[in-house]
Amino acid sequence: MTDTRSDATAVLGPLQFSSWRALLKLVACIAVAWVAALLPEYAGLSDAGRWALFILILAAGLWISEAIPAFAVGLLVIGLEIAILGRPGGVFAQDAKDWDRFVEVWGSPLIWLFFGGFVLAAAAEKTGLTVWIARNVLRRLGNGPRMQLLGCMIVTFVFSMFISNTATATIMIAMMMPLIRSSSADDRFGTGLLLGVVVAANLGGMGTVIGSPPNAIAAESLRDIAPVNFANWIVAGLPPALGLLGIAWVYLVVRYPSTSGSIDTSPLDVSRSENSSIPLWRRLAVMMVFASTVGLWLTSALHGVPATVISFVPICVLTAIGVLDASDIRAIQWDVLLLIAGGLALGVAVTDTGLASWLMEQLPLHRLGVAGLALMLTFTIAILSNLMSNTAATNILVPIAIAATAGYEQQTVVSLALGASAAMCLPISTPPNAIAYGTGRLEARDLFQVGIFIGLLAPIVVTAWCLLVLPL
Repeated sequence: MTDTRSDATAVLGPLQFSSWRALLKLVACIAVAWVAALLPEYAGLSDAGRWALFILILAAGLWISEAIPAFAVGLLVIGLEIAILGRPGGVFAQDAKDWDRFVEVWGSPLIWLFFGGFVLAAAAEKTGLTVWIARNVLRRLGNGPRMQLLGCMIVTFVFSMFISNTATATIMIAMMMPLIRSSSADDRFGTGLLLGVVVAANLGGMGTVIGSPPNAIAAESLRDIAPVNFANWIVAGLPPALGLLGIAWVYLVVRYPSTSGSIDTSPLDVSRSENSSIPLWRRLAVMMVFASTVGLWLTSALHGVPATVISFVPICVLTAIGVLDASDIRAIQWDVLLLIAGGLALGVAVTDTGLASWLMEQLPLHRLGVAGLALMLTFTIAILSNLMSNTAATNILVPIAIAATAGYEQQTVVSLALGASAAMCLPISTPPNAIAYGTGRLEARDLFQVGIFIGLLAPIVVTAWCLLVLPL
């Protein structure tokens, strides 16, 4: 569900930067933003738009340089918007309540939808439901290397549609490591299995609106233009993701063949005592709540209950019956929610001040046509997401995409968000990459090769599919 370079860096081990280096990065980002946004005289751009441009460039610089944590950039965006754009009598605000628009994003339906997904994920991990499902599926696939790889990728993919891809990769790699270690030195199956987990964990995020923050940001940005509900997103995101998963499986089978006709799957067996400390009723309760919530999400068009309202089912039930306690709620990924809120606030400023429209007037994008523009933006976010948080990249590009593709916002924005999940070239591109690389069983070139393959293919596939099936 999450996919940020800061998470990946944390998995690999904190990089030791001095305070002076971080301060220099911060000062450099401020200076660049000031020179680029406020010194030149831009014809047709209001003072409010110039300050919004300053905030946009500063946020992008801080996200790319990681001078401060990604969530802190989100908070800084909101703070600067309140102080500069929200001041009555200043460059933008007209009355004392205009600053509200920059903090209302914290109560956005998107935040609660994502919070509901986090609660479901926390309950599934705490009760061991994910491990139980994975082991029971994989043990029934036989001893064939190809089927084990396919089964591992499918289980990882499905988990990543609903829970953090960091948690998914951690669970699956820990479970598969005995199989990987048992392979001989000249058998490349172990490498292929690790890469299968990486690819599936990243692609799985395309499948649902809560699968990754870029999906949710895209859906929220389209709420008043061309709404996309939970079921709609599955139609738009799941087929291309499954297609890419199948292509990736064939690639890994060919690129990393096994020298053995069968593998020993006995390490997948779990003793009866391993889960004895988890009350059975809790696991059953989580299974029922999970199935009910997903079922209600998928049938939202029939009963008319919004996905955000449905997200209160797991929030209320799982906390009320004691499956999740106060410590579990404190452990929720609040930094991701803050990052999303900051991105939404940035989108409000870029749009409301007229900056997005002005940027579109400066770029000759109309020559590309809708298909060309959608493909260009999808490739752009796939590249950027290898170098910075894909959530941050989405926050920057979505307002521009909406302004550039009037009448075709749904196709462009959805394909852009899906393209954000295709970034997996570097060990620090995503947490699954970092976790797999951290095992010491992969080389950077392994990730780069499969990452380039998916990164070149995915934007074409998702853009073509979105142009074909959208609007919904």
